Amino acid sequence: MITHEVFNQAPLLVDYNTAEYPAIREALIREGASDALDEVDEVGIAAGTAHALDLGDLAEEHPPVLKTHDRYGNRVDEVVYDPAYHELMRTAVGFGLHGAPWRDPRPNAHLIRAAKFSLWQAVDAGHGCPISMTYAAVPALRVDPEQAALYEPLLTTDVYEPGLRAPGTKAGLIAGMSMTEKQGGSDVRANTTTATAQSDGSYRIVGHKWFTSAPMSDILLTLAQAPGGLTCFVLPRVLPDGTLNPIKIQRLKDKLGNHSNASSEVEYENALGWRLGDEGRGVPTIIEMVNNTRLDCTLGTATLMRQSVQQAIHHVAHRAAFGATLIDQPLMRNVVADLAVEAEASTTVALWLAALTDRAHAGDEHAALLRRIGLAVSKYYVCKRGPVHVAEALECLGGNGYVEESRMPRLFRESPLASIWEGTGNVAALDTLRAVAKQPETLNALFDELDSVAGADARLDRFVAQVKTQFANPETLEFRARTVVGDLALALQGALLVRFGHPAVADAFTGSRLGGEWGTVFGTLTPGIDTAAIIERSVPKA
Repeated sequence: MITHEVFNQAPLLVDYNTAEYPAIREALIREGASDALDEVDEVGIAAGTAHALDLGDLAEEHPPVLKTHDRYGNRVDEVVYDPAYHELMRTAVGFGLHGAPWRDPRPNAHLIRAAKFSLWQAVDAGHGCPISMTYAAVPALRVDPEQAALYEPLLTTDVYEPGLRAPGTKAGLIAGMSMTEKQGGSDVRANTTTATAQSDGSYRIVGHKWFTSAPMSDILLTLAQAPGGLTCFVLPRVLPDGTLNPIKIQRLKDKLGNHSNASSEVEYENALGWRLGDEGRGVPTIIEMVNNTRLDCTLGTATLMRQSVQQAIHHVAHRAAFGATLIDQPLMRNVVADLAVEAEASTTVALWLAALTDRAHAGDEHAALLRRIGLAVSKYYVCKRGPVHVAEALECLGGNGYVEESRMPRLFRESPLASIWEGTGNVAALDTLRAVAKQPETLNALFDELDSVAGADARLDRFVAQVKTQFANPETLEFRARTVVGDLALALQGALLVRFGHPAVADAFTGSRLGGEWGTVFGTLTPGIDTAAIIERSVPKA
């Protein structure tokens, strides 16, 4: 008698186009990037293949290993990766996800890159870290034309060339970040690493860094205390003469998730670095790099949400219980529709910020103001929503979602990272208040954006009016920062969905998130919502 016949299980979700997601295509068309749809599809199709997903699994299952010495006892400080990691990196660089916008003359190059980066992240989030940092390093390097001329052309090629060699001998480079220290964390002004000027214009860097992401990168951007104050420096792993810069990797971090990416502690033992910007201007120099990686944090979390809800929808569409397919049962439809609304709202605001990046780099001052506050607000809120979203989506798969083979535990482990990287929730919330205090026009620009859709949705109008009153009592503003910034984020997402989104999604969002009826868990949409239209927009498609 056969007792192990497999039935009532969902088939594997493979060989689908991750770019077949309406909110992404609509954003590209809306911003005049229709000509990029084919190249975006190329990335989306590649990301959905069984081969790419298997590569992501292998890179995650075989994390990098630190090799401090060679067989003869020489210090080498190498990180050895699984071949799958290098194939993922090679593909990402080939798609231009690391530096293409800085050489792409199209007016929407950053938006196109953002869409492609988000789609490819569905394969593996870990290798996205060095890709993101390479993208973000270019504007920091541009503070010093000489250093930019030296490195930017190699950071923006479509060639991935791993291995420790002098940067000038390679066809392509990757950049990393080495900022925080054990005693300071996000408070980089508390850094104790020192920089001593040399007669040739270089500096000797001495100190310990608690988190250095992607230490095998060809160059590392770091902060150190020079005589004139905290300053930003660029340090090559290998010096122009081919010798190793004395950057000692002490250990790799044993992390909750993001296993394919090497995060490390490093010791600078009189390492050579070159200054970016004036002494004492380290934070202003690095801030544009931080802004770009914060954009990628928001994009990355939106990606996790899309992956999670698509896995959930795929499962409930194929699984039956209690006499009916799960997706046809009212409460499950409420849950997955609610998850889909959150994912679409997060994707919409992330791509809107990427479009602002294009306009800001083109000299649009209003776009720059909106981007400044919009990044801080959205990085805080979207990244905070990630873990609870993924957890709810995982639950839709029941016990199947709790086993590693479903990939859902991996997504769950990944979900808290973006809320920590580039500033925890508190840091992002307080940065919003800092922006408002230093540049009040940023808040005015955001209110103008919200007012541009006034009259289109009464629930949004009431919520925006309420948000504006939040700033009436500045004495308690810092204590209430999470409430204030969270409400700004909700108002912004609601305004964007009302203005650009599908009517059913906008209706569900404003009626739940802004209408005072939202529960503390997903699946609390009120009757009358067009759940069929919402779910259809998140169904994975070939």
